Amino acid sequence: MTNIPEELSYTKSHEWVSVNDETAVIGITDHAQSELTDIVYVELPEVGRTLLRGEQCAVVESVKTASDIYAPIEGEVVAVNKDLEAAPEKVNEDPYKTGWFFKIKLSGEPDLSGLLNSSSYSSEIEGV
Repeated sequence: MTNIPEELSYTKSHEWVSVNDETAVIGITDHAQSELTDIVYVELPEVGRTLLRGEQCAVVESVKTASDIYAPIEGEVVAVNKDLEAAPEKVNEDPYKTGWFFKIKLSGEPDLSGLLNSSSYSSEIEGV
């Protein structure tokens, strides 16, 4: 059973976002990491980079493929999960806690329109 926390928002391209005040944490979903299988490398965006919604900003590589990661909302990258450099498998182990990718400072109110809630994302990945 895929883990889809209710408090997060999701994209159709399998990123998740958690908004807390002026900061958002972003990573890939449990479904995405299980489809990728063993993750061996994560390329994260530079701190200080301003991201536009939908912009390609990171790459995750597994034993079977490489996938682009897109910014689900816009803002400035203020932190990256440096633990993933030495231990990219953290994304497989816990994509929502220790396997997060980066944090952005929001430029105003977050625009969550177009993002999916947990039940919509669940329907999306089940092809319902």
